[in-house]
Amino acid sequence: MTKNHIIKEIQRTAASNGGKPLGRLKFTSETGIREADWRGKYWARWNDAVREAGFEPNKLTEAYEDVTLLRRFTELVEELGRVPVVSELQLKARQDRTFPTSKVFERFGSKRNLLVRVLEYLGRQDPSSPLIPMVAGAIAPETPEEEAPAAGETQIGSVYLLKSGRYYKIGRSNAAGRREREISLQLPDKASMVHVIQTDDPVGIEAYWHGRFSDRRRNGEWFELKAPDIVAFKRRKFM
Repeated sequence: MTKNHIIKEIQRTAASNGGKPLGRLKFTSETGIREADWRGKYWARWNDAVREAGFEPNKLTEAYEDVTLLRRFTELVEELGRVPVVSELQLKARQDRTFPTSKVFERFGSKRNLLVRVLEYLGRQDPSSPLIPMVAGAIAPETPEEEAPAAGETQIGSVYLLKSGRYYKIGRSNAAGRREREISLQLPDKASMVHVIQTDDPVGIEAYWHGRFSDRRRNGEWFELKAPDIVAFKRRKFM
């Protein structure tokens, strides 16, 4: 794939588009020329390629491409039934030439930043989407999890029930208030603490409730609970 050929294709497709250059993803779809064919070989950014072809980059198109990337990512989440890892993004791109390469998603920064943007996108499209807890459950916390206690040391903590939209998260922490704030940053709907159980065995008690509500699990620590389930959880103040 030569640089000259790519430039001519940018000019050809722009002519067919009323003189406006296509966005990166649309260009790939129309021509079969993938980002890997030019990024790091001829240009660092798509805008650079567009400028060399004699056009000014279309800012509105660039903004639209963010939405397109998020849409394609969520489509793959739905297809797989889980958040894809890099190798699954690469495989999808090989199977479907219109799917962005894994490198394209790096424009969002870290994987955590990408998933936060995906959550924002899902929240705008459908606040009740079953993909929301699936994506939220895959987001790593900004701060490290609490360290395991030393041998012979009693771990005092809590198991909490947190609500966001129609879903509930059952998790454990040594600082439930902090976790509420952390998780709230990751979700399109405001998260609210429903109840906290104090315990000297956070790991075991969390596992108990996860097992008790296993048929309500949607993804990770997220559950679609019914009113009697919430009442049962709130009965316990210490376990």
